[in-house]
Amino acid sequence: MSSTAARVQRGRYVDSVELLAITRTMRQSEGVEFAAAVMATPANLDDLREQGFTGEELASGTPNDLVLAVRAEDATLVAHALERGEEALFPSGSTTAGPSASQPRTVRQAVDELVGANVAVVSVPGPYAALEAHDALTAGLDVLLFSDNVSIAEEIALKDHAVRAGRLVLGPGAGTASLGGCGLGFANAVAAGHVGVVAAAGTGAQEAMVLLDRWGEGVSHVIGVGGRDLSEAVAGRSARRAVRALENDPATDVVLLVSKPPSPDVATAVVSAAATKPLVAALVGLAPGTTVEGAAAVSSTLEGGVAQVVALRGGRPPSDWSPWRRAVEGRVDGLAAARVAVRGLFSGGTLCYEALTLLQPLLGPVWSNTPLDDRYHVPAPDGVHVCLDVGEEEYTRGRPHPMIDADARLELLAEAGTRDDVAVVLLDVVLGHGAHPDPAAVLAPGCAALGAQGGPLVVVYVLGTDRDPQGLDGQCAAFRAAGCLVAPTNARAALAAAAIVLRRPELVEIALS
Repeated sequence: MSSTAARVQRGRYVDSVELLAITRTMRQSEGVEFAAAVMATPANLDDLREQGFTGEELASGTPNDLVLAVRAEDATLVAHALERGEEALFPSGSTTAGPSASQPRTVRQAVDELVGANVAVVSVPGPYAALEAHDALTAGLDVLLFSDNVSIAEEIALKDHAVRAGRLVLGPGAGTASLGGCGLGFANAVAAGHVGVVAAAGTGAQEAMVLLDRWGEGVSHVIGVGGRDLSEAVAGRSARRAVRALENDPATDVVLLVSKPPSPDVATAVVSAAATKPLVAALVGLAPGTTVEGAAAVSSTLEGGVAQVVALRGGRPPSDWSPWRRAVEGRVDGLAAARVAVRGLFSGGTLCYEALTLLQPLLGPVWSNTPLDDRYHVPAPDGVHVCLDVGEEEYTRGRPHPMIDADARLELLAEAGTRDDVAVVLLDVVLGHGAHPDPAAVLAPGCAALGAQGGPLVVVYVLGTDRDPQGLDGQCAAFRAAGCLVAPTNARAALAAAAIVLRRPELVEIALS
């Protein structure tokens, strides 16, 4: 029978990025079945109670208290995992709860102590995030608002405040930025260069910066503005300011705008902010033939948008996908005829969305927790195509994001392998700062097990560079050794899934706009 225990650090606030890292450390301990480092908000305490944690120490928890909770095979393993969590929390060896004298308690104190600071990263629970962001703007800082659960009304108020203050708000829910080569949130290590990226999509920004790097271009800045910024309500408040900032940046020659389909009027307003520099719009899932007034080029895929930028800069983006076709072709023939369905298990929301937009025209309805059409929202009936964004809240309650917790998809991967109708499993693996240090070590054995059982093919797309801490080549080699097909882009991975289901390898060579 499993054992559980929780330890509470009173008055110890820890931001969400550090919480995820501590959780990962505890989960990697021997015999651990569940682990979480969370602030003691009512919602988090309810989640812990659902997991079987009922200790009295939780009853009086407040949002400023840190909770380390572990369930493991026995009490000794629980204690060991909790100790590892505290070691991650107190790397210097100090176990003193509460902030030290050197730790500022407010944004203003931090600004006073860190002379020259110009950006605040806000990562606190949603109900408090807007207030902290307003404080940072008042203190003269630009803001990367990592927190989500910020209402649209609060977002608009923040961004209007930023306009009045002459500052910029990135977010809410801005998971990725790279300002002058300094990565914030989840970011990849890429070459410096002359392409500025403005993105209303986190993994969309990462895919853009990685493909630019692979195809010979460098990045000046990546500015994540939050997924709702280009909506009619928010009206591109941050995107317009970001484009104007890149317009005035001497290191930027071309701007790449990345988003799901925006409000048409908002898109036009954002593009018009680039008065003298060409702007390419990669609007994932945009209807074919749609134009955006003033844009140098418009694409409906991330791959297509980056290719347009590279060509505009005088480079030669890849156009010969025949090696990828041959790789897929060599694996299709041995697949059982009954295997005709796709299972996509994504850690990147934008990557999942791009896959949905490419698969549905070829295969028909694809069910999802983030579907293109609400008629196809999971739970799905048997025998249909399914693509899941495992980074959505229903999969991350009580556990880290799958970009950090590589274990998060193992159960879903194994379940897909038990189904006789699944032809192909699609996986994205996101490398970079903030991501799991070696995702292939966790996921590749699970992929290999599917092949050993005569199960579906696994198509993996690894988003990253060899400058990233994990190393792109080593990660790709591990997945290939596990029998996976490793795709050159996320879009080509989705096309490969359709090609496998339909037994039409030529589909992987479709030209993407």
